[in-house]
Parts: sequence; C-alpha cells; structure tokens
Amino acid sequence: MFKRPAFYIDTTRCTGCKTCMIACIDKHDLPEGVLWRRVTEYVGGDWVTRTDGTYTQNIFAYYLSIGCNHCENPICVRSCPTTAMHKDENGIVSVDHDKCVGCRYCEWGCPYSAPQFNPELGKMTKCDFCRDYLEQGLDPACVAACPNRALHYGEHDELVARFGEVSVIAPLPDPSITQPNLLVKPGRTAQPAGSKNGKISNPEEL
Repeated sequence: MFKRPAFYIDTTRCTGCKTCMIACIDKHDLPEGVLWRRVTEYVGGDWVTRTDGTYTQNIFAYYLSIGCNHCENPICVRSCPTTAMHKDENGIVSVDHDKCVGCRYCEWGCPYSAPQFNPELGKMTKCDFCRDYLEQGLDPACVAACPNRALHYGEHDELVARFGEVSVIAPLPDPSITQPNLLVKPGRTAQPAGSKNGKISNPEEL
C-alpha cells in the first residue's frame, strides 16, 4: 500500500460541514464522544482604526479537518508502555487491542488528540487510515465523503510533488514534535503556526 501515508487538506475548499467526521463515525460505528476525525474552527480578528479615523476589520475564520497524521516520529508509539500502539510496514499507526490496557498515555502525549479512549471497550482507538478500504482499492471514508474535495490522501512524496510543500498553520502544533504526514494548503486569511491572533471556537467538539 504505502510507505509514508499522508493526508492533504485544502483549507480554501473546506467549509466546515463536518461530513468527514460523520463519515468516519458511521464507517467505524464510533460511540458518542469518540471522534477519530475532528473539524477545528479557528477564528479571530477585530475592528481596526485607520489613520484617517475610519474603521476597517481584519476578521478571519477557517476550518481544519484533522485526524491521525501517522507521524514519522509518533509520540503515541513512544509513550505506550505495552507496545500496543505501533507503526506497521505501511506507515500506518494502529492499536493492538490484545495488548492495550487503556492507560491513555498515548492520548496524553499526542499533540493532535488522535488516540481516543473508548469507554465501552476500555481501550484506546484511533484512525487506521481505513486500512480495510485501502486493501479493497477504496478511498478512506473521510476523503470519499468530502463534498468539496478538500481532503486528499496518498504517498507523502507524491502529494508533495502534486500539491507542493505547504506550511502548517495555526492552531496546529509545531510539526517538529512528531513530524506529521500532513500537508495543508493555507487559505488567504490563514494564520502562521504559533500565532496567537485567533482562537478555537468549537473546543467542545474536539
């Protein structure tokens, strides 16, 4: 399948409809409160006084659909005491439920909140890149469901060749922490990584 699977997000196309979230929940039959993919709404700006005494505004808002980034240096794998969290030969980070004890160390370590505790199982769960779909030649559920084609997936280097090397934007964490296999096309009002100009307006959904 892959050596370095990656997701590409075009924020100029994403409208925050959350269809990708619903498709993921439906495909994996996730219980309430367990979200393998989440859509962050990042907003900010204010009214600004011009030199002539009039006012303008610099208000912005954009969306980021984030799941597991199957990182090159996954903290979840390093923090798992039982080796339940592991990265396979296809670059996909998965959970072995025979080994998982539900300690949640992986959840606490991941800056993207990708591992999710399933209280019904008492174990950790997470995006597995829809491995079963890939084996059938199908797209991951989130990608297939996106009505605006804002989400893409593929081999990391092929996505870079197709879309170019693109920057991480706020509110995503510093990519040097885990080296995520995530490419983001920033929109016109996107804020640089580390910016404090905005805030997440839907923290209850993340």
